[in-house]
Order: sequence, then structure tokens, then C-alpha cells
Amino acid sequence: MLWKIIGVVAVVWIALAIIGALIKGLFPILVISAVVFGLYLLYKAVSGSDKSSVTKL
Repeated sequence: MLWKIIGVVAVVWIALAIIGALIKGLFPILVISAVVFGLYLLYKAVSGSDKSSVTKL
């Protein structure tokens, strides 16, 4: 029974380490993509183009 508990703790520890490494590695990419997307939306809002995908009747 003791070995099962130690095994579960080890598996959870390894899983959290892998998830932490993924988050640490992907967080800068997430921030950069959010900034680029925000700048794109700001550009589209300021440009004020009259072109629309919906046809006006």
C-alpha cells in the first residue's frame, strides 16, 4: 500500500513538472500573440475602411 501511495505521488509530481514546463515555455508565445492580435484589432478599428463582407442593399 505504501508503494502505491509513493507511486501516485511520483506520477502527480512528474505530471505537474511537465505541465509547469509547458506553461513556462508557451506563456511568452501567448503574450506575444495576444499583443499582435490586439494591435491588429486596433488597426482595423482606426483604419475605418468601408469595406464589409456583408453586401449592402
